[in-house]
Formats: sequence, structure tokens, C-alpha cells
Amino acid sequence: MTAPPAGATGAVIEVEDLDDPRLSGFRDLNDPATRRRLEAELGIIVVEGRVAVRQLLDSDLTVRALLVDDHQVTLAVDLVDAVRVTGAPVYVVPRDRMASLVGFRLHRGVVAVAGRPPDADPDRVLAEAARGNGLPGGPPLVAVLEGLNDPENVGALFRNAAAFGVRAVFLDPTCADPLYRRAVRVSVGHALHLPFARLDPWPEGLDRVRSAGFVVCALAPRSDARPPVSLHDLRDHLAARAPAPTGVALLVGAEGPGLSAGALAAADEVVTIPMARGVDSLNVATAAAVAFDRLSGP
Repeated sequence: MTAPPAGATGAVIEVEDLDDPRLSGFRDLNDPATRRRLEAELGIIVVEGRVAVRQLLDSDLTVRALLVDDHQVTLAVDLVDAVRVTGAPVYVVPRDRMASLVGFRLHRGVVAVAGRPPDADPDRVLAEAARGNGLPGGPPLVAVLEGLNDPENVGALFRNAAAFGVRAVFLDPTCADPLYRRAVRVSVGHALHLPFARLDPWPEGLDRVRSAGFVVCALAPRSDARPPVSLHDLRDHLAARAPAPTGVALLVGAEGPGLSAGALAAADEVVTIPMARGVDSLNVATAAAVAFDRLSGP
């Protein structure tokens, strides 16, 4: 093991007993029900993988501990040192026992726990998003999610949103937690940086988005209630609105059921993505990425 970095205060602790209570935050990571209860009790989130842990260290969240196997303690020494500088401990377990602790084969043997931030106030997040900018030449963009209960879809959407300069993400009460381990991993840590908040009650919460100056555009493969707008024409269509909106809120729903009738009725526009004959829809994160790209540029 390398010498500790100057100023390091967190200890490196080799743990042989997997029942050690200091490892409780890392136990049974693949058991969603147990994890929801434990993480609520401890006020923590779990961040898995080197890239996501680096994003954690660059965030405002407080790292509580890092867990590595006895190979990664040397191979990932940059992360070990960076965590130690924060004052958090680094626990080391044998590689051949890591899966018994966390519940699955942990890719590259690196996982951290951090304090969970308090729930954000949606009106504050909306106000900050409205004051910001998207990519150069584009309007402020926010995403609004309904019914996305797959953490990996939520994580992928956060990654795409960050790539296209989306200012914030809003979720209905049924969406998966963006700070759940799998969502954070798939987002490659962007869920730790991109502001998000819940809109409750739903779909009445969309009125708050509209009141902040955003035009709510529901992305759907078709619309029976009103004439849809092609994504290709949306920028020109919105430019004709009076008064001009501050920004665009892209509303997306889960694959399969899509957006609810209530959410579609509460939207200002229904937007479709032109596709080849015989193709009904795209993965929700992919569809959102296509729309973000079209809306974010000049």
C-alpha cells in the first residue's frame, strides 16, 4: 500500500468479519426493499463504480465511507486518497468475499456511501432553471418524468439530460429514485449534480412548471385529443406563442403505458418524433435525448 497522502485523516481499515457493523451501509445492495429501509434509516445513498465515485467527490455531498477490495485499494489509490482527505474511512475486504457482502459481483470493487441530501423545493429548482441557459443558442430546458419506475431508465435519462444542458429534472410521485444505486451508476454520476425535485400532487404539479415560465411539451407517439406538433417544427411553433415562454419543459412517460390522460391534458403541446414506417416508439431515454438535441441548439 502506498504512503498516505499529506493531510489525510481517514483511516484505511482492513475488515475480515463481514458482520462488522461498520459495513452495514454496504450490505445486500441488490435487495431493493431492504436497501430502501436501511438507506432511509441511515440517511445515505450508495454510489458504485470509479466514475460515479469521482463524481461524488466533485459534488457537495458528504462522503461517509468507501469500500474497496484488497486489489482496488492499490489500483484505485487515487480514489482511496481522495476519500481519506475528506476524513472518511476506507474499508478493505478480500476480493473473494466482496460479493458475499454486497450481494453481487461488484464491478471493479469500488463503492461509496454518502449522506443523502434533503429533498429539493420544486419551486426553487424551477426558478433557478428559468434563470439559467441551455446549450449556446438554446432555451432553458427542463425534463419532467411520469411513471418511470425503472432506475436504469431514470439514470440513462439523467445522463442524456446532462449531456444536452438540461437545467433540472422533475419527477412525479411514482418515478424511481434518481439517487438509487443503479440510477446513479447508469447516469455515470450525473444524478449527483443535476438538480431534481418531485412534483406532488400530480398532474396538478405541472401548473407550477407552467407558472415558472416553461411551456409544457408532452412527448408522445400520437395524439387523439389535439393536433400534435412534429419535433422538427416545435422550435418555430413555440416562437409564435405569445407571450414567449421562458423555456421548454419536456414531459415524458414510461415505455408501454406512455403518458397518462391527465398528464397529456395538462400539457400545453403534444409533440411527436417523426419515425420510419413500422416503428412505433423509442426507449424513453433515447426519445428524450433526440428531443433534447433538437431543442437545445440554436
